[in-house]
Amino acid sequence: MLLPLRRDQTTMSEVLTPSASGANRASSAKDPYVTKAKVYLVGRQTLDREALDRFLADEGAQFSTDTPVAAEVLAETAGRVCYMSFGKGRKSNREYVENILQSKHGSVLEHAVWCFLIAGVSRSLTHELVRHRAGFGFSQLSQRYVDEGEAQYVVPPLYQENEKLRAQWQQAIDAARKAYRELAEATAAYVQEKHPEMASRDRRKWARQAARSILPNACETKIFVTANSRAWRHFLELRGSPHAETEIRLLAVEIGRVLRNESPSIFQDIEIYDESDGLPAVRVSHSKV
Repeated sequence: MLLPLRRDQTTMSEVLTPSASGANRASSAKDPYVTKAKVYLVGRQTLDREALDRFLADEGAQFSTDTPVAAEVLAETAGRVCYMSFGKGRKSNREYVENILQSKHGSVLEHAVWCFLIAGVSRSLTHELVRHRAGFGFSQLSQRYVDEGEAQYVVPPLYQENEKLRAQWQQAIDAARKAYRELAEATAAYVQEKHPEMASRDRRKWARQAARSILPNACETKIFVTANSRAWRHFLELRGSPHAETEIRLLAVEIGRVLRNESPSIFQDIEIYDESDGLPAVRVSHSKV
């Protein structure tokens, strides 16, 4: 069973790019440019111990494990069901999961799930993120329903290093923002003239869905992501690589930090290190589990 975290359980981290200036959309003095992403862990699993104990009693089996992490208990339980090895073999959860990783019995890890809410990232990043389909679920801000006239824009890390390039980039973004506002307003007027019977909400949707076609990939977005641990491991391995695009690489690094803290057994082989390019990256010892 997956339950939302209580308010005092919510985990929030920030992915800091080379420049830490800027603010998110919720800031009182909102900066139109974003230089960092925000990652919120908003959901983790719980274990129904009573139901598990009923199963063990029905099967005449005994089972205890040393981890307090529900996702790790569920993954170990799933693995032991395959061979009905309750009370046998490896004693610690970490040892058991390590064997799973070494033997690449990855389906067991699909029973452990975490939910993240991610903000302050670009549409360019989410175009790559949503390519991860198996084991993932996505719910993203809609540009058809949300007015992007006041949207923020994510500054690419490379442009945060160079004032001249950033100024040139911002000039292009400012022009696109102005063009969107003007086009959306003109389109709404046209739709109202063409379809006076249409509800105002639908007119706005028609205008925004057409005008959004000129918005840059740097437009800031928010996305709710749920995935199992096998899928998260795959994401970390691919997107945390030094060869990955920089913005999503930094996001993968921060998600990796959160998940290592959440599940020291399942993510025991995830290493975050500093690459020669001066940025952090992710290294996975057990590849393609």
